[in-house]
Formats: sequence, C-alpha cells, structure tokens
Amino acid sequence: MKSTVFTLASAVVFAAGAAAAGTLDDVKERGKLNCGVATGVPGFAAPDANGEWQGFDVSVCRAVAAAVLGDATAVEFVPTTGKTRFTALASGEIDMLARNTTWTFSRDVDLKFEFVGVNYYDGQGFMVPAELGVASATELDGATVCIQTGTTTELNLADFFRVNNISYEPVPIETNAEAQQQYLAGACDVYTTDASGLAATRSTFENSADHVILPEIISKEPLGPLVRHGDSEWGDVVRWSLNALIAAEELGVTMGNLSEKAAGTNNPEINRLLGSEGKLGEMLGLEADWAQKAIAVNGNYGEIFAKFLGEDTAIGLARGQNAQWTQGGLLYAPPFR
Repeated sequence: MKSTVFTLASAVVFAAGAAAAGTLDDVKERGKLNCGVATGVPGFAAPDANGEWQGFDVSVCRAVAAAVLGDATAVEFVPTTGKTRFTALASGEIDMLARNTTWTFSRDVDLKFEFVGVNYYDGQGFMVPAELGVASATELDGATVCIQTGTTTELNLADFFRVNNISYEPVPIETNAEAQQQYLAGACDVYTTDASGLAATRSTFENSADHVILPEIISKEPLGPLVRHGDSEWGDVVRWSLNALIAAEELGVTMGNLSEKAAGTNNPEINRLLGSEGKLGEMLGLEADWAQKAIAVNGNYGEIFAKFLGEDTAIGLARGQNAQWTQGGLLYAPPFR
C-alpha cells in the first residue's frame, strides 16, 4: 500500500511540471492525443473486430482529437485499470482520462485532478444469476461479491452491507473482463459495479436472460473525463469539447445537418458554437470550426448515446437521467457565449 501511494504522489509532483509546459501545445506538437480508457467495457470502450477502439467514452477522446488536431483518428488509446488509471494521468503518460470514472471530492482535491464535466450519470448496482431467486440486494447476506479494486464501488459496497446489517465476502478483480470470467465461472455470487457497466457486461453473455440486475441503485456515480490540475487551458479544451456535444443535441445540430447549420443560422448560439459568429475557437487556442470537427466524429451527445448504448443496441440503456434537461434529465451544457 505504501509503495502505491508513493508512486501516485511522485507522479502528481512530476505532473506539475508537465502541466506547466502546456498539454495543449504538447498534443499539437506530438500530433496525437494520448487518451486513457478502460481495458474493455462494451459500449463504452472496447476494440472492434478490426482492432479499432469504439464506444461512448472513446467518442469523447475522438471529439477532443478532432477539435484540437482536426483528425479524430489521431488518438493513442491507453487501456487502464481501476488501479493504474490515476498514475497514468498524473505521470503524463496520458493527456486525459475518459474511463467511466466517478467524480468524487478526494479524486478532485486530494489526487489533484480536474473533472471537466459529466458524460454519464450512473449509480452502483448488482447483478446475480436468475437461478439464485434473489429479488433484492438486501437478500445477499453471506454472498461472495466480485468487485474491481481501486474503485468507488469498494466503499459503497461496504457501506451498503453495513447499513443493512448483512455480510459479504469480497472477490477482488482487476478488470471488467476478469470480473465477467470469474462471475460466469461461479467464483462469486454477485458482480457489482456501475449499473451501466453491468448492462454492458450482461449484453455479451450467451444467455443474458439468465442474469438479473437487481433494482437497488446504492450510490451516485457521476462519470466523466478528467485532466491534471494546473493546466486550465487544456482543461478548458476538454471541457468545452464535451459541452459542444451536449449543446449540439439541445440545439438540434446533428451529423445530418451540420454542414447546413455551419453556414449560418438565425440562432446566434448555434452560430457561436459552430464558428460562423464570434471568436470562441480563438479563445480556446483552436480553429474557429473546432466544435464542428468534434460533432462530425459521431454526432451530438444523443447520437453517440443511441449508437453505442441506446435502447436499439445490445446494451439497451434508456436515456433516463442522461436525457437533456429539457426532457426531464440532468444533461445540461453551459451557454456558448
């Protein structure tokens, strides 16, 4: 434990110098964005049959690369686990982390990271084999539980079982792939992680109907991309690239009408977003059409959600809290002005 803390602390000190140098300039000079992602979570970040990374989180990385470099393929995807992700970011191995990571006080303040927004509002859940006949997480007394180490789920799990005066036996795992293997092999009765991750994992099962996601959501898990403290210019670029995707959906800008809207509209906020009016790109140190390039990769937030996670995919997630604020959800981008 001491060596792990020392490694991360040392990395944070190292990162202070790296941040001072200017990550935006580094990425431009390198001609490539180094983006930390999960080791493989279907729908969020996983290589396809051709070895190309695809997914909801991957789309955020590609949008940033497009905004900065004009090339959505100019990304080096670095797979990280719950344990390695923060060291990779703090040390400068990656420029940003987009890996279903929960925004918490200690990660923001103590670990010296800056969360630039929320791209998925989630909560921790439980998945069990249907044959167990369990209808509620409160019935899991004495269960063995597969849980990824180095995540917020560890403390959430301990708190939930303590509050409900029941016991459990943890089965530590490193990656989602290991969790799936252990769970299907019967090494644990329960797999717990973010509910979206459970749905993503279950979608890969041969007999997905044989597994039940229990109704309890035991935590708030606002997931979003993050960068190092100390480099506000770079943080702004990643933050507003994400906001551009969210705002584009609210404003009705899609892949299909992007070129038309970019030529100019009677809506000044769309014009500022797409660069036909104002100087927002210049303020970020980017080209005027930076947001156009970000949106052109996989569309606006809603299009990305539908493509990788939505109800017509194998994962089958409803928008729920991740709907626009105008549709009863929590999704909300600050104004582009």
